[in-house]
Amino acid sequence: MSAPRSARPLLLVAGLAVTLAGVYLAVSGVALDDTADALAGSDLRWLIPSGAVFAAGVALRAVRWWSLFDVRKRPPLRAVTRALLIGYFFNNILPARAGEAARVISLHARARTSRAETIGTVVAERVFDLLALLLILFAAYPWLPEITWLRAAAILAIAAVAGVIALVFVLVRYEERAIHWLLSPLRRIRRDGFAQRVEFAAINATRGLVAIRDPRAALVAMALTVASWVVLSLSYWILMSAFSLNLPFAAALLVTVTINVGLILPSSPAAIGIFEAATVLALKAFDVEQAQALSYALVLHLLNLVPFLVAGAVLLGPGALRRRTPEQGR
Repeated sequence: MSAPRSARPLLLVAGLAVTLAGVYLAVSGVALDDTADALAGSDLRWLIPSGAVFAAGVALRAVRWWSLFDVRKRPPLRAVTRALLIGYFFNNILPARAGEAARVISLHARARTSRAETIGTVVAERVFDLLALLLILFAAYPWLPEITWLRAAAILAIAAVAGVIALVFVLVRYEERAIHWLLSPLRRIRRDGFAQRVEFAAINATRGLVAIRDPRAALVAMALTVASWVVLSLSYWILMSAFSLNLPFAAALLVTVTINVGLILPSSPAAIGIFEAATVLALKAFDVEQAQALSYALVLHLLNLVPFLVAGAVLLGPGALRRRTPEQGR
């Protein structure tokens, strides 16, 4: 979800700082001529199968989001997929994860879904993503080399997951009472009906946590989430052949986990710097030379960027976000 307006300047500054730090970590100590040579020597024809598998991974992400809606009023899969791609487009061109708000708006415009409930599904997505990434990390652990920072990263991720799960549990278990208590400081703001409107929106948002309330829906969502990350990792692994890295599949899993844990931090649009630094850090564990790792990271970043820019340009034609009925969105 996008940040409140009052917090945006701080997030922009923090994002710029994190981006600069990421760029520094990615290029520090590496000869850029060596990176250029590694790029020149790569076989980019591997982008074709890698891109096809990447598209399958994104499709699974769309089905996963669709599964998080209440089955009784679930929007059409086509509208959900369109909104997801629009969200990815804006996340890649705007800071502060503005794409999360864009996809909520897009889905409401096409399928008339409640904005508040859609936000709840986005929150549920983050919960399942963190849990799935941790599960993948622990499953791949026996095949990973000794990594000094892995334990600290795992502890940080577990703490984040525990905090999110605790908050979601309270909201699901106590609903209106929990929201009323959590938002009680807002009642000090002397604007007619402001606190009541915020509470009403928050209560509606908890209805988007249906997949967390229902064990069967949660199992389906978790399975789709894990599958999507594994398929995306397969895409990354295939692309490694373009640089003759000859690494096990566990390396691609580590790249996926490291990148997406890094994306928890605020950063510039498209996670420039963070993406490259995370990839280089993951491949360093497998003794990949930094120049080669950086060249791979740059191409991998393009694989995660260009398709969404093209999709966004196509989808955001004249009147793309105009209001439509659910029937028009099918």
